[in-house]
Amino acid sequence: MENIQQFTETIITNIEKVIIGKRNVVELALTGLLCQGHLLIEDVPGVGKTVLARSIAKSLGCSFNRIQFTPDMLPSDVTGVSIFNQISRQFEFRPGPIVSQVVLADEINRATPKTQAALLEAMEEKQITVDGVTHILPKPFLVLATQNPIEYEGTFPLPEAQLDRFLLRLELGYPQVEDEIIMLDRQQFHHPLGSLDQVISEQELRDAQEFVKTIYIAPMVKRYIVDLVRATRSHPDVYLGASPRGSLALTRTSQARAAMLGRNYVLPDDVKALILPTLTHRVILGPAARLRDLTASQVVTDITSKIPVPGGDVRGGAAK
Repeated sequence: MENIQQFTETIITNIEKVIIGKRNVVELALTGLLCQGHLLIEDVPGVGKTVLARSIAKSLGCSFNRIQFTPDMLPSDVTGVSIFNQISRQFEFRPGPIVSQVVLADEINRATPKTQAALLEAMEEKQITVDGVTHILPKPFLVLATQNPIEYEGTFPLPEAQLDRFLLRLELGYPQVEDEIIMLDRQQFHHPLGSLDQVISEQELRDAQEFVKTIYIAPMVKRYIVDLVRATRSHPDVYLGASPRGSLALTRTSQARAAMLGRNYVLPDDVKALILPTLTHRVILGPAARLRDLTASQVVTDITSKIPVPGGDVRGGAAK
């Protein structure tokens, strides 16, 4: 699986039959998929978050479940429960909606922190534990969570431990005028999602995920990544900076982007292109910064402008 460009273009072309004018977001979603990471989409209702998740699942031929989070939802509503079978005289596990390959956690910040925490083990260890019994989740496993802006009523901010488990945070945004007209035309009689086909196999996906890990990263680029992440921990406007998981996320996504662009080595430009969707949700601003209406994106952009970009040949360990 060396032609990642053709692999990703096949999926993107298929998804763009449904998601119109959002190629950059689709590419980021596939970046997360190649890195075996989870995605957080923060945006207003109705811009296509659910459709994006379903399009990815159908393009891969994966099983899909949707969890609608509400304030009264319990952790067992997510993971499943053990029910006593009176005939066999044994407890039987009834899996919850989390047991699927692609899981849409819709409006995740409407659930209470206790229910949100039910996803932590699944997202990190790819398993769930119910009544002391561990159940391995299917592969590939992708959580695509949506979140309403925290200004909206009836929402609970996600805990830092859960935010840190999302590889990327995306924003779909409203479509352009021309794209919205195309959407109206395509959905006049039926939704194009209904006729979307599987375009790659699970084995092709696994091969692509393994190939991405082989993309070369020069020591100077690794140092650049670490310097960027460490700078978030000492910035005067930041209360809590990115953890080492942020360094790993920036490394993996940079490898995926390089592969998607047909390179077998990572450039500093790959790192700079992915630093905002990779790190902003991991940075918690201090009270003074919030009073000045600063955003995490502004702080991360400021850090990026101050960290020197490495020069020299970054292809040392890669075929030239």
